[in-house]
Amino acid sequence: MKNEFLFTSESVSAGHPDKVCDCVSDTMVDAIFSLEGDVTRNRAAIETMVTKNLTVLSGEVSIPEDQSIDYVALARKAIKEIGYDRPELQFDHNCEIINRIHKQSPEIAVGVDAGGAGDQGMMFGYATNETPQYMPLPIIMSHLIVRAMDEARLNGDVPFLRPDGKSQVTVRYDSGKPVAIEKIVAAVPHNPDKSNDEVREEVFTRLIQPIIDQFGLPFDKSQSSYIMNGTGVWTIGGPVSDAGLTGRKIIVDTYGGMGRHGGGAFSGKDPSKVDRSGAYASRYVAKNLVAAGVADRLEIQVAYVIGHADPVSIMVDTFGTGKVADSRITEIIRKVFDLRPAGIMKSLNLQSAGYRSTAAYGHFGRDEDRFTWEKLDKVDDIKSMM
Repeated sequence: MKNEFLFTSESVSAGHPDKVCDCVSDTMVDAIFSLEGDVTRNRAAIETMVTKNLTVLSGEVSIPEDQSIDYVALARKAIKEIGYDRPELQFDHNCEIINRIHKQSPEIAVGVDAGGAGDQGMMFGYATNETPQYMPLPIIMSHLIVRAMDEARLNGDVPFLRPDGKSQVTVRYDSGKPVAIEKIVAAVPHNPDKSNDEVREEVFTRLIQPIIDQFGLPFDKSQSSYIMNGTGVWTIGGPVSDAGLTGRKIIVDTYGGMGRHGGGAFSGKDPSKVDRSGAYASRYVAKNLVAAGVADRLEIQVAYVIGHADPVSIMVDTFGTGKVADSRITEIIRKVFDLRPAGIMKSLNLQSAGYRSTAAYGHFGRDEDRFTWEKLDKVDDIKSMM
């Protein structure tokens, strides 16, 4: 008997206003880990806001008194590299920038410097064997589409595209497995001399069709199944049409809604904040467990309290796909993985630069060097305990 359902996930491009903010904030995190000397006690919690020709930087940092960072210059460079480099976009790297970044409270630093968590909260990790990336298909496809649009814009392959953009993919599942791509929605601003029909056809043929081909699932490219720029025209995007904030795309950043989320954003935070490191570690655990054959799909929750190292709880759910009991999986996790904040930062090399690469196209399912939480180095250890 069939057990069918549809599931939809979205992604947004690097030029989306919220992602501009994530990029700027993570550029600051990279800066604190690029300073000279011991960076292990450097801290950042940076929030960025953008709107028409204005960027506001706020938050807290902790760096040595004899070192400094030019936050404004870094923000301008990041904004320009994303593609906001022309006045006609009504937001570019020459916009007004207000800097209100200040020193971190020493009361927070006390427990963190001793190896404890930087805050309380719960984090979730998720993995599934439905794609080679151990990620849900709808979010992986959505990421690939916006990334293809950005790359085609930046390298000149599709030069009429402008910064900003979104994608949304609906997948049909049967008994928990993807069987068809039901609908693809894309939105991207473009030069006024191009019609929406021209944009629709070229983006699909050059950018979307090759992504569909990667997964070998059927898709009917009809007018109702593939929608480009739903209002029929989009020429001005970015912060002039929609203000942006750091951390407002937490579902895009994770599993597209397929797995749960603890509520904490990632970008702008150094890894002493378990919102970030705890979520990365949870993904690391879940992916290795699924790759080891423990379950077809799996979710883990870990919870922390500020100033304390060990998680206050660990929970596992295999959604009925587990090959061993969930309680046994929890025992394996405790023996194989060090989920203390200091242990996470060491094993995943989190106190180093490279966070800007996480600011767009999702924090999970990636193979770039920065994404150390995607490595599969615990599979053999897990198998030996099953």
